[in-house]
Amino acid sequence: MPGSSRRLILGVVGILVAGGLIGWVYGHAAWGLLVAALVILLWQTRQLLSFNKAVQTRDFEQFRYGEGIWQQMFSRYNYEHERALRAKREYRRLLKEIRRSTDAMPDGAVILDEDNQIIMCNKAAKRLGGLKRKKDRGQRVDNILRDPKLTELLRSNAFAQEIEIPSPVKEEGWLNCRVVPYGANQKLLILRDITEQIRLTKMRRDFVANASHELRSPLTVISGYLDSLSEDVNLEKDWGQPVRQMQQQARRMNTVVAELLELSRLESAGQASKDEVVDVSGLLAAARKSYLGQDDVAEIEVVTESSAQLLAAGNEVESLISNLLSNAVRHTPADGRITLAWRVANGGAEISVTDTGEGIPPDQVPRLTERFYRVHRGRAREDGGVGLGLAIVKHTLNRHDAELRITSDLGKGSEFCCRFPAERVVLEPPVPILSGGKRG
Repeated sequence: MPGSSRRLILGVVGILVAGGLIGWVYGHAAWGLLVAALVILLWQTRQLLSFNKAVQTRDFEQFRYGEGIWQQMFSRYNYEHERALRAKREYRRLLKEIRRSTDAMPDGAVILDEDNQIIMCNKAAKRLGGLKRKKDRGQRVDNILRDPKLTELLRSNAFAQEIEIPSPVKEEGWLNCRVVPYGANQKLLILRDITEQIRLTKMRRDFVANASHELRSPLTVISGYLDSLSEDVNLEKDWGQPVRQMQQQARRMNTVVAELLELSRLESAGQASKDEVVDVSGLLAAARKSYLGQDDVAEIEVVTESSAQLLAAGNEVESLISNLLSNAVRHTPADGRITLAWRVANGGAEISVTDTGEGIPPDQVPRLTERFYRVHRGRAREDGGVGLGLAIVKHTLNRHDAELRITSDLGKGSEFCCRFPAERVVLEPPVPILSGGKRG
């Protein structure tokens, strides 16, 4: 026990004993104890009120010196107060440093609490998103940056996901938005200006689309003359083989042009509508049928685990299945096996293409959907692949709010799984209304 506390207790006991003795001398010991207790209470109350006044006026002269309990309380209070002031100054210093460092960032940074209310933002956030530090503090950021994709991103806390939204302050501007964890029950919204990237991407897409469109006419003429030359028996001896090679390359070029045009269309198109009901099982069966009778193709099996249908663009889903299947056929030996499956799982639906082919090196899996990327360039060129099929698959899935998941075991095979959300799955096919019934 501290010395001041011990002295306080001894002083109280001493006063009570003295009061009791004086009262006993006069024949009223109980009254003596009561008066002594009242004296102690009044003294301590006076000291308490004086200490409270000192706290309010910051004048602690009467408590600054001495060794009593109240002097000890002042010392402890003063120590904690000075400690809090130092912590407050350090906090302000760190806050200023954070503001200076965040203000130097070219990207907008917005610190949010667990309810997505703005705690602090830097200057770039004002420039890019129109946020105001003082006025918007405590406001929900999705009430200021109004975009459904941003609202969904904040709600889901998908820290690995990035979205693109129109700029609220610059016409035809675009922002890249990402949310990362930041402190306890906080998150950091990062805004990046990608207007120039979007503009360059649009220029590239337009250039590819225009160039591909302009190439179609001369390729058609070239292909027509090559077909005529291939039918001339007089040229077979000297020009038969060169003409056939030119025909093969012309067909390949036509394929490249057609796929580039399709890719450009998919990139510039918005979300696919949900008006068309697609029979995925029938498309899988038709895709398998197109390879029947070919000796150099692996066995293809269709596994339908659900009668559900898909709300999607039928021609695009058919192209998606065709691209995935042709990719599997090219990389699976004739004695292998390819499985096309349609199933409902985990609140959505999946189209999967599984093969027992050569597999894909793990470091190359993330690049498979890049345009013109091929794992085995020489072999893919000989087999007719141009490296655009999986890029088309990726953009088709983006139009249908779906995602592509690729898993592969080198030397054992691969699986390409297209996962569609629940809102695009029709579990119960509509029952047709029969006409011509009897009327009562």
